[in-house]
Amino acid sequence: MIELPNDETSSRSLEEAPSHRSTDDSQSIHTIVLTAQFENLEWVREFVGQAAIDSGLKPSAVYAVQLAVDEAFSNIIEHAYGGECLENVQCSCEITDEALVIMLRDCGQSFRPGKVPDPDLTADLQSRKIGGLGLYFMRQLMDDVDFIFTTDPETGRPCNILKMVKRTEPAN
Repeated sequence: MIELPNDETSSRSLEEAPSHRSTDDSQSIHTIVLTAQFENLEWVREFVGQAAIDSGLKPSAVYAVQLAVDEAFSNIIEHAYGGECLENVQCSCEITDEALVIMLRDCGQSFRPGKVPDPDLTADLQSRKIGGLGLYFMRQLMDDVDFIFTTDPETGRPCNILKMVKRTEPAN
């Protein structure tokens, strides 16, 4: 059981996470469904962190995975749903022999990564616009970042899927 700190005197387990569910352990795929609220960042960070540990990633790579997913989940809340709401964000982690594959799925406003301009990293801090670094950070932290656009078979709503891959280092 994964323990999450709640405050100095108590702890919570990932099993208590809202709408938590695991699927098909034989394939090492686990899924958690959370509402698009910032308070759920803790749950999603812990969820992917445990998957990263289970996949054999080094601590620095575990942190990179958590940071990338934190940024992606925050962007879904802010941009896909226009702020906190009770819409769902599904996070699935698949552990393979070569990598940890993370998929974040939302059915908010569609996202077109090609329309996001590259950040100007040479500009001084005073002239840089606030924001715009999230996708850049995700691409720097993860080995692969891809976007898939689909339709929810139950509702017919368009959905966004962000697929991020962090490769494990081969054993020596």
